[in-house]
Amino acid sequence: MRSWLLLFSCNFMWALQFTCIKLVQDQVGSLFTVWGPMTLATVMLYPLVRSEAKNTENKHWRAGDILIFLLLALVGVFPGQVLITWGTRMSLASNAALLMLTLPVSTAFLAFVFLHERMTPVRWISFVLAIIGVLMCSDIDFRTLDFGKGYLYGNALIFIGTLGSAFYNSYGKKMLERYSPTDMLFFTYLAMFVVMTPVTLAQEPRVFAEIPHFTIRTWVGLALLTFFHNYLSMVLFLKALKQLDAIQAALSNYLITFFGIPIAAIWLKEKLTMLAIVGGLLILGSTLFITVWESRQASEKYGAVPEPQ
Repeated sequence: MRSWLLLFSCNFMWALQFTCIKLVQDQVGSLFTVWGPMTLATVMLYPLVRSEAKNTENKHWRAGDILIFLLLALVGVFPGQVLITWGTRMSLASNAALLMLTLPVSTAFLAFVFLHERMTPVRWISFVLAIIGVLMCSDIDFRTLDFGKGYLYGNALIFIGTLGSAFYNSYGKKMLERYSPTDMLFFTYLAMFVVMTPVTLAQEPRVFAEIPHFTIRTWVGLALLTFFHNYLSMVLFLKALKQLDAIQAALSNYLITFFGIPIAAIWLKEKLTMLAIVGGLLILGSTLFITVWESRQASEKYGAVPEPQ
């Protein structure tokens, strides 16, 4: 029960991300919105990594590990954070919450691409349904090819961002063979600091001079992104993973949408069109389809194997 409470809590914190992006967008650019909170979260994670290192054996670094963490940062976390932030600014926080439902399907597709896992008919059907759902959430008038309020471009960035997160989830499995989840998170954040610092300084230098003039609204958004989204949610998630299996954790991610849409409606007064709601249900159906089907197949496969006595 305690583990499920932890999962509920961290998914609620992740759902805050989209509303927080809207809170800070008037004074802070997409790059600083990611760089600032993640940098502070990296500092906050360091004592946990040090404490964990004292209780475990020394790990043997490989020269290639640095390149892999940089790859995970560049191809995984950077689009997963920056593009989702950028896309949310161009779309709705509600849309971003809905599109996060594509993550399990995207993870399955990229596992096929990078890890050579088999792309079953169920996975292909789920992936196609998810793409259709994304288009339905994009407020397109197909009769005149009018892209509405520009949601298509924002939603496309959010979807590409989820592909980045899916890359991190699938390709990152290799690093979890030799690193703890906390270590992997910390070193990925550290790689992101190396990647993003020069880019942020070059593209958004004025934001640092504007820090003393941030409004309460901006400070609240940045504080929530730092402590809850980038730090506490991840710590609670890693604790929950010690007692729950990966399938249960993946299923809990649907709560991001469950929490994210009401938060956006209450705090930002956003409203979804009926077509967007139908598109969201289609994405949810595709994700449930692939998750429940494959978990059932796995249960049948391993249930047929007798346990050693």
